[in-house]
Amino acid sequence: MRFWVRRWRLFLVGLSLLWLGGCGHQPTVSFNEDIRPIFNERCVSCHGGVKQSGGFGLVFRENALKETASGKFAIVPGKPGQSELLKRIRHDNPEWRMPLEEAPLTNEEADLIERWIWEGAAWAPHWAYQPPREIAPEERAPHGHNLIDDYVYGRLVGKDLAPAPRAQKSVLLRRLSLDLTGLPPSPALMEDFLQDDTPGAYQRMVDSLLNATAFGERWASMWLDLARYADSRGYERDRDRSIWQYRDWVIDAFNQDLPFDRFTIEQLAGDLLNESNDNNLIATAFHRNTLSNGEGGTENEEYRVAAVIDRVNTTWEVWQGTTMSCVQCHSHPYDPIKHEDFYRSYDFFNQTLDHDHVSEFPSLITHTKVNQAKLENILGHIAIAGDGAQVQAWRDRLLLQEPRWRPHSFTSVQNAVFTDRADEDYLFVRNGAQFQPPTPDIPEVAALHLSYRARTGADLTVHLDRVDGPVIGSLRLSDRSWQSRTDVIPLTTNPGTRPIFLTFSGQEGPILADVYGIHYQPPLPDANAPATEEVREMIVQLLNTRDSVRTPVMVEAPPAMRRTTHLFVGGNWLVHGPPVRAGIPKVFSGLDQEETADRLALAHWLVSDNNPLTSRVTVNRIWAQLFGRGIVATLSDFGSQGAPPSHPELLDHLAVRFREDFAWSLKALLRYIVSSATYQQSSSIDPELYALDPDNVYLARGPRLRLSAEQIRDQMLAQSGLLSRKMYGPGVMPPQPDGLWDAIPYSGRRWVTSTGEDRYRRSVYTYLRRSVPFPGLTTFDGPNREFCLSQRTTTNTPLQALHTLNDPIFQEGAALLARELMTEFDDPRARIDGLFQRLLFRKASSLEQQQLLDLFMEARGQFQRQENQLNPEIAAMTLVVNTVFNLDEYLSKT
Repeated sequence: MRFWVRRWRLFLVGLSLLWLGGCGHQPTVSFNEDIRPIFNERCVSCHGGVKQSGGFGLVFRENALKETASGKFAIVPGKPGQSELLKRIRHDNPEWRMPLEEAPLTNEEADLIERWIWEGAAWAPHWAYQPPREIAPEERAPHGHNLIDDYVYGRLVGKDLAPAPRAQKSVLLRRLSLDLTGLPPSPALMEDFLQDDTPGAYQRMVDSLLNATAFGERWASMWLDLARYADSRGYERDRDRSIWQYRDWVIDAFNQDLPFDRFTIEQLAGDLLNESNDNNLIATAFHRNTLSNGEGGTENEEYRVAAVIDRVNTTWEVWQGTTMSCVQCHSHPYDPIKHEDFYRSYDFFNQTLDHDHVSEFPSLITHTKVNQAKLENILGHIAIAGDGAQVQAWRDRLLLQEPRWRPHSFTSVQNAVFTDRADEDYLFVRNGAQFQPPTPDIPEVAALHLSYRARTGADLTVHLDRVDGPVIGSLRLSDRSWQSRTDVIPLTTNPGTRPIFLTFSGQEGPILADVYGIHYQPPLPDANAPATEEVREMIVQLLNTRDSVRTPVMVEAPPAMRRTTHLFVGGNWLVHGPPVRAGIPKVFSGLDQEETADRLALAHWLVSDNNPLTSRVTVNRIWAQLFGRGIVATLSDFGSQGAPPSHPELLDHLAVRFREDFAWSLKALLRYIVSSATYQQSSSIDPELYALDPDNVYLARGPRLRLSAEQIRDQMLAQSGLLSRKMYGPGVMPPQPDGLWDAIPYSGRRWVTSTGEDRYRRSVYTYLRRSVPFPGLTTFDGPNREFCLSQRTTTNTPLQALHTLNDPIFQEGAALLARELMTEFDDPRARIDGLFQRLLFRKASSLEQQQLLDLFMEARGQFQRQENQLNPEIAAMTLVVNTVFNLDEYLSKT
């Protein structure tokens, strides 16, 4: 009987579908909008990309349609009655019904799945994996400024909401200035703007702020969170890292409006560009911000692998809004990304020369003026007789001092000590030591560059073909008490591809030296020219320079040094699966897998028209910076478990505009967004509107959110008159509580409080130590930058008020501003009004004025009764100023 009931039901469903379809009243079931959410919410925990109970999963179409472990088919397109999935979700017996031991699907959900199967079970890529496309807005905003307003208005109408009026000019300029420059407008700028009622006044102000140097400093803070930039290396010792030139590069890139596609390519693969220069190389420090251990006794390869894994995860989060960390161990549980896809991405970053070593090689050397002149002389000499490729090769060698063959690649080692493991660092040699470096990887070798540290004088001999073969070079090792040095050993015969051997002789017993690198030098052009000997001497000097800035950068390994990348079984770097080649997940297209894929190819693909995510993810991140919430609320997850876009057509409109109309210009994108009526709305809210849309998802009002840690501090410095506008350079150390760094073992470093204007620099220049970050920033949710961070949390704690009330810099700023107010105004009430105009660009209400006046009078009386050197009037006014520094309105963007 049950069989005939079900057959009759299916017949009626099919008949009704045909009738409704013919009448045009019922649209086709959408897999992405109707079916995928049900699968993700109710099914994929057991039938996903990892766990596939019953032998089938619902992430990949091929898994969903294949035969299950029971021999039946879960989904038979066009045939609901033969689809085991539908039978199980409607089963009467709880032991057979799915999802097991959970609430059954609703009738509406089951009916949707039935209709979907009847219509052919059409699969569709997740919305974010489809190319963005422009869809014209359905409504026109009555007072809109551009298409953004039309898209937003369409959603407001659907929710029975209306846009808010324009914010007051003073509020709007403060919002705009904080958003674009991270600083409040000066009183003079505010006055000019308030008095300018001419057409285009707002747009002129936008352009002025976009062109300010403060723009790059503000937006660099956002990017440095993503780049996990810090001035230390992390882990237990957390040693210093000289990488501040990368931070300065980011600031300059934003100020110069470097197109985002170029911004991407230089950071991911600047070393692989044909026109590579110092700036391109410094840009690659993006991926040298990974943590590095360097502690004795640790396995270098383990931490190198950890750094490469972090580079994969960071790249996919920053540019693709995709969580890849789980794919390190298994296929993605929710999205169509397979386990091997992670290691295909891993291979892109597995072919660089760096590894977890205390020296942090390779590093770009920024020479002093004297040494830069030597470098130019050398390259000028080479350019006379050589070609551009030779000049570039010598330039890279002298600025990077790479590539070097390291001891783990040496063979035939005797009377020397090292641990034979991947990427070992040193080979300790004694009297009679010998080893064979790899065969030269260039056709002509004129000299060896030997990098070593020597304890006592010793002799090195280079032999051809065998360890007792003809001598083709020799060197007396410099006794420099274990100081690192690189010497050049001229060879009398070009070894070509023939083997060479190095032997050492000296005192018996002690270690003579440790060798950590060999480089094969090609002949200098016009080697017999009179000036060549001088050039050789300058080369040795540059190879051993100490007074230079060294910035860790990415350098691709030459073919002879490439690694074989394997899948890690279960994510364990010690358990190798099959080898894999660089490539992107198969769910995407556009990167030719047959080509030799490297980081440059990956970077080009990320910003190509074939990539559906980069422009969406980027405009969404910018939108969140301005509105406090992204159009996709989960900034780092555009996958099926991430939040769906609140305004999908607006997101695609911005993505297409950014990529095509604005040619990846961040300034053009920002100009477009802040020019919209949506951005310029008042943030005032009434209880009824708050109840309807507490998170401002539908944008019926302007943004109101707490300022970032950097903005809070920089705003105070600017408005008190303390702020130094000095740009660039090593990180500075403003006052912080004593003894914080004492908890770091073995470091030996101390926080030395900066003096002069460095004490008052913008927060982006503050030295950031990962293990003990600057408390003035972490108190307001600044990160420690150990990992990529797409979105900061916002907390409200008593510590924040305690900090701003007691931080010496806040106290200095309050005192300085108090003195200025007392000089400008005689009456306490006038000072309070002047204070509000200076900090909040409005008058104090009568209640606010009275409360602050009462505070002033009470504090002045207390200071008058104290026996100290403080001026009671100044001290009391300082307290009043610091109180306004702590107002919620002051700490927020409204």
